[in-house]
Amino acid sequence: MNKGKGKSRPARAARKKAKARPGPKKQAKTRAAGPKRLPGDPSRAEMIRRMLRVNQAGEYGAVRIYEGQLAVLGETESAPVIREMAEQERRHLAAFNKLIPEHRVRPTALLPIWHVAGFALGAGTALLGEKAAMACTVAVEEVIDEHYAGQVRALEREGGAEDVALRDIFEQFRQEEVEHKEVSLELGAREAPALGPLTALVKAGSRLAIWLSTRI
Repeated sequence: MNKGKGKSRPARAARKKAKARPGPKKQAKTRAAGPKRLPGDPSRAEMIRRMLRVNQAGEYGAVRIYEGQLAVLGETESAPVIREMAEQERRHLAAFNKLIPEHRVRPTALLPIWHVAGFALGAGTALLGEKAAMACTVAVEEVIDEHYAGQVRALEREGGAEDVALRDIFEQFRQEEVEHKEVSLELGAREAPALGPLTALVKAGSRLAIWLSTRI
């Protein structure tokens, strides 16, 4: 009897261990649940809503910046390049205009402000010259690059199929924004008058616009 009991003890322990270990289905559900969130962190659904809201606003603002630049520089040598970048931003905006209703996201209430502010920024920097307009583009695109990169990392942590699809869209747009920056640098952005203050001002305004559009 004692011998039998001795053999049964490891068997019982093994059964308990196996029971405690999550099966494949449970492990898959755990992975699909995404990263652990801290108190105060938005839910996955809210995070997606914020991303789409701010991205639509950002692309809308970018279109208006280029429209402001073209209003001043429409007959210059840089006009074709600006038009090409503007068209790419319109494609980005069209993508978010489609995603917003699909995900039942409320657009930012600040779009009327960005309509005016974006055009004013584009036209105002263009009045300082073509190189100042290019410097404005570089400053904006550097902020957008880091903004999209942060969203891409967040979606990669989530890891769901829908997250991966959005991640691919955001990464494609990020790379195209980087191209805009590189083109603007080639067109003399570093030679803009008052480059340091201009860059600092544009970046601060862009980051504030992102913060506000995410929440309002």
